[in-house]
Amino acid sequence: MSSLRAPHSAFRDSLDRRRLMQLAAAGVAVGAQGGWFNRFAEAAAADPKRKRSCILLWMPGGPSQIDTFDPKPGEETGGPFKAIETAVPGIRIAEHLPLVAKQMKHLAVVRSMSTREGDHDRAAYLLRTGHLPQEPLQYPTLGSLVSKELGDAKAELPNYISVGGRRGLSDGGYSSGYLGPDYAPLLVGDSPDAPYTRRPGLRDLAVADIKPAVESSRANDRVKLLEGLNADFAPGREGTAIASIQSAYERGLRLVNGSASAAFHLDDEPEKLRSTYGKNPFGQGCLIARRLVERGVPFVEVTLSGGFMGSWDTHARNFDRVKTLCDILDPAWAALVADLKDRGLLDTTTIVWMGEFGRTPRINGNLGRDHYPNAWNVVLGGGGIKCGQVIGRTSKDGSTVEERPADVPDLLATICKAVGVDYEKQHLSNIGRPIRIVDKSAKPLTEVLS
Repeated sequence: MSSLRAPHSAFRDSLDRRRLMQLAAAGVAVGAQGGWFNRFAEAAAADPKRKRSCILLWMPGGPSQIDTFDPKPGEETGGPFKAIETAVPGIRIAEHLPLVAKQMKHLAVVRSMSTREGDHDRAAYLLRTGHLPQEPLQYPTLGSLVSKELGDAKAELPNYISVGGRRGLSDGGYSSGYLGPDYAPLLVGDSPDAPYTRRPGLRDLAVADIKPAVESSRANDRVKLLEGLNADFAPGREGTAIASIQSAYERGLRLVNGSASAAFHLDDEPEKLRSTYGKNPFGQGCLIARRLVERGVPFVEVTLSGGFMGSWDTHARNFDRVKTLCDILDPAWAALVADLKDRGLLDTTTIVWMGEFGRTPRINGNLGRDHYPNAWNVVLGGGGIKCGQVIGRTSKDGSTVEERPADVPDLLATICKAVGVDYEKQHLSNIGRPIRIVDKSAKPLTEVLS
């Protein structure tokens, strides 16, 4: 729930929605600048009617499972990294994730993912939609599906927000597909047109065109003019395209004119907390994700990528690059879990860490690891997840799954159940065919669900 529409009685009693809109239109700051907002956020988190949210930490390129959450110390395939103990006795992970290790009681590792696609774009599409790309069907990404089921069409903030996404090798599976543009993500940060060779900076963490280009009186006159033109144009031209344009414009106005855009103003946060997350696009993106779910956004994804050396596609110099990426990932992810816990939001927020596949146990001649969908891992945590455990097991060298294999439909069904979405529900596709949210072959990982 955004700060303009929260259904909490204490908030409604102090300042109703209409008055807030009037204040926002008049230019009065009604964001998270006063102490009252922290009290409101705490009340929002404690509301028993609060809907669940999901944060996807997306790792494009395919992280090496052996060098993160399924270490094989002493094996020829294990590489130079050590395994360290975690907060859960018996669970060990790679040494460059010490802060995440301390949060293991809030996480569950699935070490037995076994999929069938080793091409970046096709595998990313598969993991994000549950299907391989095929014409003429346009499958929606997971964020669009969740936002349709849990979102509020009248919210000031979009129901699906992607921070730093669509950058790198695995750009597939970002479309809202047959659900239509109402469920497409708001992109925060780098656009698809940003050069892959350039690393993003903190200045890139912004919502494009969120500030009005003209003074409010002129903007209001333009809105009235557009509404008049639409009133003359729309009759007799009803259809998806017209409805989508009108809906997109209305959502844009709500975001620009309301106080919800304060979610992206990180200067409101204590400097110490910002530093704990990490002063980099991924770390600050995770902080934005917390601020968004605090305001009721049902699906947020934060991408760790950008620039060739920032990709998890580690065909060369795997160990140097994994260490560099983990130095960014570790503090941000650990801070996110702790921050959500402190604010009473972890029980209603499911966290998913994954890429499109894993990396080969075999180390190649460039000290790298290649694409490997046969046996890899994902990590789940937070709300709806029975944490502090490992699901599945791989062989001694990490080449095969020996226990509890899981495919993409199984994973997506598990995520849906964790966030309270009926994964068997059907939507009508763009060609008039009913399609389940998750394929009928899905078998949720019941042992990881709380």
